[in-house]
Amino acid sequence: MSRSNPRLSVLFVPAVLTVFVVLSSGLAACRPTSVAPGETAPAERTSESLPLPTGARLDPAGPSFDVGNMPLAVAVAPGTPGHLVLLLSGYREQGLQVVDAAAGRVLQTLPQPGAFLGLAFAPDGQTLYASGGDDDSIFRYDWRDGAATLRDRIELETKKDPKARGRRFPAGLALSPDGKRLYVAENLSDTLAVVDPASSRVLQRLPAGNLPYGVVVTPDGTVWVSAWGGDSVAAFSPDTAGLKASGTVVTGRHPSALLLGAEGLRLFVTSATTDRIAVVDTATRRVLATLQDPPPSGPDEGSTPNALALSKDGTRLYVAEGDANAVAVFDLSAQTSGVAGARGRDLLTGRVPSRWYPAGLAREGETLYVVDGKGRGPRPNPAGAQPGEPLDPLQYTLGQLNGTVTTLRTGWSGAELADLTRRVERANGWDRPRGERRYPPFRHVVYILKENRTYDQVLGDQPGGDGDPSLQFFPREVAPNHRALAERFGLFDRFFVNAEVSSQGHVWSTAAYVTDYGEKTVPSLYAGIREDPEEKENHEAEEPAGGFLWHLAREKGITFRNFGEATEPEKGPNGTVRYVPIVASLRPYTDPDYPGFDPQIPDERRAGVWLDRLKEWERTDNMPALQLLWLPNDHTAGARPGLPTPRAYMADNDRSLGRIVEALSKSRFWKDTVVFVLEDDASPAPTTSTPTARCSW
Repeated sequence: MSRSNPRLSVLFVPAVLTVFVVLSSGLAACRPTSVAPGETAPAERTSESLPLPTGARLDPAGPSFDVGNMPLAVAVAPGTPGHLVLLLSGYREQGLQVVDAAAGRVLQTLPQPGAFLGLAFAPDGQTLYASGGDDDSIFRYDWRDGAATLRDRIELETKKDPKARGRRFPAGLALSPDGKRLYVAENLSDTLAVVDPASSRVLQRLPAGNLPYGVVVTPDGTVWVSAWGGDSVAAFSPDTAGLKASGTVVTGRHPSALLLGAEGLRLFVTSATTDRIAVVDTATRRVLATLQDPPPSGPDEGSTPNALALSKDGTRLYVAEGDANAVAVFDLSAQTSGVAGARGRDLLTGRVPSRWYPAGLAREGETLYVVDGKGRGPRPNPAGAQPGEPLDPLQYTLGQLNGTVTTLRTGWSGAELADLTRRVERANGWDRPRGERRYPPFRHVVYILKENRTYDQVLGDQPGGDGDPSLQFFPREVAPNHRALAERFGLFDRFFVNAEVSSQGHVWSTAAYVTDYGEKTVPSLYAGIREDPEEKENHEAEEPAGGFLWHLAREKGITFRNFGEATEPEKGPNGTVRYVPIVASLRPYTDPDYPGFDPQIPDERRAGVWLDRLKEWERTDNMPALQLLWLPNDHTAGARPGLPTPRAYMADNDRSLGRIVEALSKSRFWKDTVVFVLEDDASPAPTTSTPTARCSW
């Protein structure tokens, strides 16, 4: 998912007024009706030449095999060469998986009610701890002869209601050098928990910044924690009472993965959304160097470094690049590595291709194992649920995201790395020539965002298009305006969206990049097993470093107006309802009368508000240069009783779109306006449950 730079000047179309109607491919829904732990979706992607929905292609440099749904963590199993333990944090399944990487097969799948990021073996190699995510617990396993057996679970907080969402949501785990203390990053409560494994009691809780993620422990017992929603790592030193806070080091925006090197004297910290890795001297508590890891042509957001490993001698750093589908290689200097005789220059030496969204790395000897969270990617799902039918998680896009483990040999020569780097560039399209950009004389952009439809559902039988009529939901009589616009202005039948679901789709549609926070938490959110108390504040961890379209408009001095995107209703003292943004940066630009997502409100009402504004702009000759309109009712309410049918919702949406374009065509702005109509993602609304804001932003 390499980020394209969403500058407002890159609009290229072949006419003075153009309407693009773009419908994405795929079929899905919002939440599962059932989960089959350990069940694996079949891998039907047989050719590496097939592109991902992002446009990138996969060209892994080593053999891969399929594992479970969205693995996000990996640990090398002690005493059993070639064996790994994975932690699955997917929509369809969560829990532990033991794999034989040498043989390329899964040995065990142990379901948990929740799982997120944390895996740690005790120093004696006989006990394994795994984060319980939404269960607010740590699962403890006995490890014998290459197999895990559940022993018990350590409760971080007892739930009064077993169905309640977790308040702690443990993430990274680490043990003290003697194994007598377990340190837990409690992601949702912003705390570090100190646990006594012998008694299974929480001994201490210390503030650890916004959304603590990773935990490591130096040989002297100092604990380091990254604040995923902040810009720093925190140190906690041992004292007679346990741990005490002993300082923070600013390392860069959204610090996540941590790795210790050089006997604990160096701490490597990824800043995924700025494509940087900070190197901290743990003794002096200062940043020694910042390693730069952007795509070759920029911007400084798009590689998404999110996991780390070191070579056996500690002089070469391996970095999982989630959005480049590769592993970056850095040769370190003596100062940065802490290894005498290291001769690197702390620069990117090359890249090695893997599969989709590498999220975990583990080195064993000279072998590097790459855990690719999204593996081979999704596949067509013509057997997806129709309105009123239960959902098969294996037909749902998030449920299809089985990971892979790719095995790489290390020790690449300069020539080998150069060749592998070229393969990464080809796979991502970075080697394509960029011609001179020419811009039509547009003064106004109207960007209409619709909700959760596929090309085939609306235009599957459209003459001249590469559609499948058997997948069509809405024929011409239901959506005549969509047909008329496609026939008059252009048919985009091979357009794909980058997002699996709406929580990513709206960010992709307005920023062209989704943070690792979004990618890693969306599966649990959509499975209903992560509750974020800051969700409606759209906190810092979700916001790309490059900003959204409205940030870029402000930078360029371009006027902007938002209609409905990321808003919620707010009742005033006199009972009137206004719509206020949940994204703070949208507040100066949002129309308070335009409704956000609410299946009770027809799109006709939304169109009416906008048409009233158009009349004002006609009178003043002052229409905003950039507008974002949300027309969400093609989302539908599935077969929910008491609400319109899917066809009625789509007809409402279609007429509203037609009214907006017709009014523009009769306005003074028609001659220098471009209209883009885009589906945020290809994941249709749930067919058996109520649409909620979670399925929108």
